[in-house]
Amino acid sequence: MSNEGNNFNMPDLGDALNEEARAGLVNALKDKLQNLAGEHNGILENLSPNVRKRVEVLREIQGQHDELEAKFFEERAALEAKYQKLYQPLYAKRYDIVNGVGEAEGAPNETAMDQEGDKDAEEKGVPEFWLTAMKNNEVLSEEITERDEGALKYLKDIKWYRIEEPKGFKLEFYFDTNPYFKNTVLTKTYHMIDEDEPILEKAIGTEIEWYPGKCLTQKLLKKKPKKGSKNAKPITKTEDCESFFNFFNPPQVPDDDEDIDEDAAEELQNQMEQDYDIGSTIRDKIIPHAVSWFTGEAIQGDDLETEDEDEDDDGDEDEDDEEEEDGDDDEDEDDEEETKTKKKKSGRGQGDGQQGERPPECKQQ
Repeated sequence: MSNEGNNFNMPDLGDALNEEARAGLVNALKDKLQNLAGEHNGILENLSPNVRKRVEVLREIQGQHDELEAKFFEERAALEAKYQKLYQPLYAKRYDIVNGVGEAEGAPNETAMDQEGDKDAEEKGVPEFWLTAMKNNEVLSEEITERDEGALKYLKDIKWYRIEEPKGFKLEFYFDTNPYFKNTVLTKTYHMIDEDEPILEKAIGTEIEWYPGKCLTQKLLKKKPKKGSKNAKPITKTEDCESFFNFFNPPQVPDDDEDIDEDAAEELQNQMEQDYDIGSTIRDKIIPHAVSWFTGEAIQGDDLETEDEDEDDDGDEDEDDEEEEDGDDDEDEDDEEETKTKKKKSGRGQGDGQQGERPPECKQQ
């Protein structure tokens, strides 16, 4: 097949199951538990001897749990590796159909296509497949500008694979020859401190080799010279601008010895979280379900997930509102009792009483 050179570099199952890695993970979990225990020694010292013994037993149980959890992570990684290999023939077929290398079974034959016109007959594959799929995703559509679309029409395939040293994953974007940049493959690599949390250490992107005047991450500004200026030529300067291709130039974590204030650190964290959100969306949603995003079928499912989350949040808010309303009802009942007492003392009729209820409520407001 045409994309045989782009096969995934997945680890063997034997590597995923090696005893050394499992022992390292177990020891890391134990060390973490011991560190936590050291921080909370004061709690144990304040316990009675009998209770302290029970807590020690609980800690032993926790250690057994952590060993099982380490095996779970190990087996899950092996299972993912197994199925990533099983997915490859399907992804290869998708590549061929999308890029017109092979024809799908059941597709119209050439005679039928000729009858529909020369334009349709010349059309190969599925034009703008990846661009359309990404634009239909809410997270990615916010990153793609109109200027980006011209370059993304040349996107032929997106792949990902897990990396082991250091832990993380790598995205690969394969482009056809295009008038925007020389690269045929753009990559984005995520190094993780903890994959299961996940905690991102840093991200590395490909340096894009733009053709002159074609850079999409910068725009050229021309400023007319002031009247009477000796230099009649317009002043030109470049300025960074929004673009999907900024994804390949991720925010950089400064060295440990560099000073960074709290606001800058918070801004950097937000940028890294957004960057990881884009990468994980491509890995977990776009690549495995590309045709569903292309047709728009995946949008509805994604909206349903969002609605469920919103409903959960609304439910919590409703409970808070109900508690507030209950409190208001109690206050209203107290107000009514107080008003009735006042009416009895003043000897007013019902009509006068209704008019007299307003001032106390207004005062309370």
